[in-house]
Amino acid sequence: MNREKEIYRVTLVGSAGNLVLLTFKFVAGVLGHSAAMIADAVHSLSDFFTDLVVLLFVKVSARPQDETHDYGHGKFETLATLFIGLALVGAAIGIIVSGAVKFAHWLQGETLEVPGKLALWAALVSILVKEMLYRYTVARGRKLDSQAVVANAWHHRSDALSSIGAAIGIGGAILLGERWAVLDPLASIVVGGMLLKVAYELLRGSFGELTDQSLSAEEERAIEDIINAFPEVSEPHNLRTRRIGSRVAIEAHVRMDGALPLHDVHEQASAIERRLKELFGPDTLVTLHMEPKK
Repeated sequence: MNREKEIYRVTLVGSAGNLVLLTFKFVAGVLGHSAAMIADAVHSLSDFFTDLVVLLFVKVSARPQDETHDYGHGKFETLATLFIGLALVGAAIGIIVSGAVKFAHWLQGETLEVPGKLALWAALVSILVKEMLYRYTVARGRKLDSQAVVANAWHHRSDALSSIGAAIGIGGAILLGERWAVLDPLASIVVGGMLLKVAYELLRGSFGELTDQSLSAEEERAIEDIINAFPEVSEPHNLRTRRIGSRVAIEAHVRMDGALPLHDVHEQASAIERRLKELFGPDTLVTLHMEPKK
């Protein structure tokens, strides 16, 4: 199964799970009178929509290079990751605002309704299902080297975390009675804060890639070590790196003996390129500029 089809399969599994969960949680939240569970259902709804985003953008990102995209369409996958992060921000803000409004009403003396046990069961089921989806999706995303799939996996994990917060709030309100019903909306605020943190990490990575952020210092040192491992090549400089979706682009200048035949220079450059592709993947874009030693 090729990479695109595997990403589709993984995402469809997650979207099916999200669709079932969001329906169950909405029903449980309404019937169980739980603000935290309704907020959790909204989060699952955002998961479902981001699954659709991944399905759309991965298809585009899999297209080969053409006349308008010499480096391929890999950054469309990064754009999908950006949209997932933004959707998560929107869901988090909505959850926080909803919880804050409920809490404000409680401070003004309004009596909040104690959530029902159905809402608690929905939270517990959601924790189990979403953690299973996270583990499955993140493992496949890393194997496929897909940032969008890994980002979507973290969306599953964030939903599991939000369900934990909801379960604590709902369970506390049920066990402690009407006086502590405020734990339900407070739990939704905590859940929203956790989601914002996850969204920040996703957005930071996607913004970095879309603005051509370099690879890490460790990765660039590994590139220089590979080049320096060839005895006839020296002084790697003007190293430039970036990510294009799941691919890495590397440009570097190196020095060689100016008296070497062109064929030998080409063979050395090809050998370096092969080593770099062994480290960063077969689709790595490598550009080497060979200069004579001074």
